[in-house]
Amino acid sequence: MARRKRVGVVFGGRSGEHEVSLVSAASVIGALDRSRYTVIPIGITKEGAWTSSPDVLDLLRRGRVPRSAPHAMVLPDPRKSAGLRLDVVFPLVHGTHGEDGTLQGLLELADIPYVGSGVAGSALGMDKVLQKRLFVEAGLPIPKYRWYHSSRCRTDRSSIIREVEKSLRYPLFVKPANTGSSVGISKAHTRAELQDAIRMACRYDRKIVVEQGVNNAREIEVAVLGNDTPETSVAGEVIPSNEFYDYNAKYVDGASRVIVPAELHATLKAGVRKIASRAFTALDCCGMARVDFLLTPGKKIYLNEVNTIPGFTSISMYPKLWEASGLPYPRLLDRLISLAISRHREKQVTSHRYKPGKEWYR
Repeated sequence: MARRKRVGVVFGGRSGEHEVSLVSAASVIGALDRSRYTVIPIGITKEGAWTSSPDVLDLLRRGRVPRSAPHAMVLPDPRKSAGLRLDVVFPLVHGTHGEDGTLQGLLELADIPYVGSGVAGSALGMDKVLQKRLFVEAGLPIPKYRWYHSSRCRTDRSSIIREVEKSLRYPLFVKPANTGSSVGISKAHTRAELQDAIRMACRYDRKIVVEQGVNNAREIEVAVLGNDTPETSVAGEVIPSNEFYDYNAKYVDGASRVIVPAELHATLKAGVRKIASRAFTALDCCGMARVDFLLTPGKKIYLNEVNTIPGFTSISMYPKLWEASGLPYPRLLDRLISLAISRHREKQVTSHRYKPGKEWYR
């Protein structure tokens, strides 16, 4: 019998999405096939301490892990250290310090396979400014936008508002450039609301994005799975309980609805899936991503954003979309782990040494 793979599930973290991460981790840990995997939960506290124990998920949820908890991954070689011989890591740290390439960089240094995008793809997927620039370069349709450093927003807000009102139309969405789960996002219909929205977004990041709203848009989502040849799921639709799909609508009030598969014309279904694949490739993503769209009443598709570590909770769209596409949750986890190991194996053939001379490459 083949040895069970040791899967480190990393969750928590110093992020505004800490609590969401715990719920995602509980779902993944509960669904991993124990006949194939030995699951090692690795929690990161809100203060940044790392710890691993069978009940760490519950301890983190209740805030019982002490700040002096051991930094479990600060080891000479995590793959060979007692208790942490990991075959693969499943990162579920949503948001900053986990989804933005920082955790992926640590895993690259430790030479551990991990699920999801690499350092560059993660950073680009997190930074809404950089990803929009790449979408424009790739010829993908996005709403009009402007972006600003938060330092300027604090000292020169009046001129920023004039610039925004000159180039964009209300309603406007104001977002921190590097958060997920709609943390810090506001919708502004007036100048006064815009001022408040900018102030809110600046609390969460050093860059903010101001986007022109798409009136009466339907929120469509597509899941992507794969490395160099990504596959796309059926499309789904989110019907938010609030004016837009904010944090409360996603996780608090429980009144939002999803329709999977979405009721779309075949041409639109094919269109969003094609754009989702192109967006995934444009950001150099790997493993998984959820791609979000806005669909106008006139059937115009706008690419909204890419999420490289989508939610894995019981209500999350990413697993729901694959379930509807014929890939159940446990098999989806198997595929993601397999993709991570395959990508790591491919990277092992890349040379990291160089010796000048003709004989070196013969």
